[in-house]
Amino acid sequence: MGTEFLAKIAVSSLASGDGWSVSDVVCTSGPHDRPFEEQHSNHSIAVVVSGTFQYRSAKHCELMTPGSLLMGNAGQGFTCGHEHGTGDRCLSFSYTPEFFERLASDAGAPRMRFDALRIPPIRAVAPLVAQASAVLAGVDRAACEELSIKVAAQAILLERGITPRQTSAEPSSFARVTRVVRMIENDPDEGHDLAGLARMARLSPYHFLRTFEGLTGTTPHQYLLRIVCGGRLCVCGWAPRGFLTSRWSAGLAMCRISTGLSGRSLESARGFTGRECFAA
Repeated sequence: MGTEFLAKIAVSSLASGDGWSVSDVVCTSGPHDRPFEEQHSNHSIAVVVSGTFQYRSAKHCELMTPGSLLMGNAGQGFTCGHEHGTGDRCLSFSYTPEFFERLASDAGAPRMRFDALRIPPIRAVAPLVAQASAVLAGVDRAACEELSIKVAAQAILLERGITPRQTSAEPSSFARVTRVVRMIENDPDEGHDLAGLARMARLSPYHFLRTFEGLTGTTPHQYLLRIVCGGRLCVCGWAPRGFLTSRWSAGLAMCRISTGLSGRSLESARGFTGRECFAA
């Protein structure tokens, strides 16, 4: 079973150096594939650029969505499941314990182990997601070493403010939120509203909002704007059909704030559509 599972994971090494490496990881597993126990050989951080999956350790389980960071310690066991959707793609960073310890010390962290499994797709992560998407699109791969340092430093600092969730969500909650996340990701230019998304999840707007935010770390509206400004749409320089002007402007504003790019810089990035990153 393990061999069959590994056959559905394609790992392409992009860059490496003394104590670090960067890989493009594409998984095509789906609901009919049973996950098996794996182990992080080094400290690991992965930027999720497309797809959804459940990332489990001995004590916790997190729903990984585009724009979030997966985190693992050297020697830590884990499983990745795709019970509610097929496939994902990540830009994965691996660090030897010695390298990571030095980096954590330089970043001012009192320890070098992660307690949380995930950092949600918050604004502070958006610039890293945009850069990771550019790397996967073949843009400026020479920047991998710099990006590996930035990703680790940001994850270390952000994780210090995250308390691991002690409660496990019901499997039905994972299924409902995953269905909505994939729908938003596949068709972000539709006029999604809270009521419509709640109906899709078969929950009241109140319970859907609480469940969605509890599992993804963002509200549905924030998540949609992250999709817009995280490298898939806004860098193209065009507004998707049916996207309200005010909503598009809000997305561009958030993109400029979160990525630090000016309007002219976004305009000059039109050659990169971001679609390449999501064509697993």
